Amino acid sequence: MNTATFLPTALLALHLAIQVALMMRILLRPHRDPASRIAWVVVVMALPVVGILSYLLLGEVNIGRRRIERMRQVLAGMPSVEDAPGADAAELKADVPERHAHLFRVGQSISGFAPLGGNRAQLPEDSDAVIDALVADIDHARDHVHLLFYIWLPDKNGLKVASALMRAAARGVTCRAMADDLGSRRMIRSEHWRAMEAAGVRLARALPIGNPILRALGGRIDLRNHRKIVVIDDDITYCGSQNCADPAFTIKAKYAPWVDAMIRFEGPIARQNQHLFASDWMAIMDDDIAALLHRPLPPTRPGLAAQVIGTGPTVRYSAMPEMFETLIYSARRELVITTPYYVPVESMQAALCASARRGVDTSIVFPARNDSWVVSAASRSYYADLLAAGVRIHEYVGGLLHTKSLTLDGEISLIGSANMDRRSFELNYENNILFYDTALTADLRQRQQSYIDKSVPIDPQSVARWTRRHRLWNNAIAMLGPVL
Repeated sequence: MNTATFLPTALLALHLAIQVALMMRILLRPHRDPASRIAWVVVVMALPVVGILSYLLLGEVNIGRRRIERMRQVLAGMPSVEDAPGADAAELKADVPERHAHLFRVGQSISGFAPLGGNRAQLPEDSDAVIDALVADIDHARDHVHLLFYIWLPDKNGLKVASALMRAAARGVTCRAMADDLGSRRMIRSEHWRAMEAAGVRLARALPIGNPILRALGGRIDLRNHRKIVVIDDDITYCGSQNCADPAFTIKAKYAPWVDAMIRFEGPIARQNQHLFASDWMAIMDDDIAALLHRPLPPTRPGLAAQVIGTGPTVRYSAMPEMFETLIYSARRELVITTPYYVPVESMQAALCASARRGVDTSIVFPARNDSWVVSAASRSYYADLLAAGVRIHEYVGGLLHTKSLTLDGEISLIGSANMDRRSFELNYENNILFYDTALTADLRQRQQSYIDKSVPIDPQSVARWTRRHRLWNNAIAMLGPVL
């Protein structure tokens, strides 16, 4: 064989060897559902070079060995909330009916947090009201303020919070603020970030990217910290879908307003969110704040039962789908869900269909216009089966509905940062709070109803009228769901 033919033959053999090796790795990789295996094998075979590079960069949930080891060390040194000094077991005990106890057992199996009683909560009217309440709480903080957002923009609301943090730091309050290095890049690169640092606010970039090429060698660059956490004086915490930004959301203004919901909690549930914040903070900063977790809990009063559920690529595989599906299967009368992004695993789609088929009044609300055309197409590929099962689908037309919420039988609610898509299930760090309280659930259910009232109902006839091209596009995009 001469040189002219040897080199191409050798390169082809090397390429085939890499393809075979990758396909074996895909088939042997743990915690991968069959649809995902098939999708990746097809991508690697059908797109010889692009497919191989795509799998190497995006095919595995790999946040980096060093980060995983650092996180394990941090978590190993943390006490449980129940062991906090001054914690009265009787006062912390959550009053949850036996019919709902299994829901909180699933939550506890994910994060290790038991449901806690003695909490109070309120649902602010809108995004601006959330920021106003947050700024007021920061202005009244006495000891510390901890804040973590996926997206923090240097806009009106974002700068309100930044100014409040600087005021708090000036009067001696310890302020720690963390923002995702990708989602909050505009704030991190702005003069306002430097001003906060100069004012004494301790700042951190979650999952820093650095050099994108070198970063990719140490773990996936698209694994992000999607959490929204605020903890003030170990007694106040916020949880929901809202980022630290104006509803106008200038980086994607054509979809505005972004419609969110955030709940303000007071009580021992704040200590559980403190755990999540501390684990994220100490995993990237040489600032050991574990001592805060050993402090006595503030005195408790009678109140609602709540539980923090934190998930992510270093948490048990499929934790968030398990939580969603357990809630869906537990509904007996009514189930209402709002989510902007719906790319479910097969078992979740089946759970929703089964809910409607057994007579549960099942509704789900999506935005009519989505900022992700890929997710929008994939979501609509599931409409026909949901509608055939009896699920009511509504598309919100008053902006981009960004609220991630679930209410069950007028008693149980879940609110937080997790979407019903594979990115939230496997790739992002998320935080949610599950709670049992009829009054607060009624408030959240009323908010969901306000979304439904501003939505267009989707019926089977309208979906049946979609063109063949429309259905082909939606289904083709959905087929790539396992690799998105």
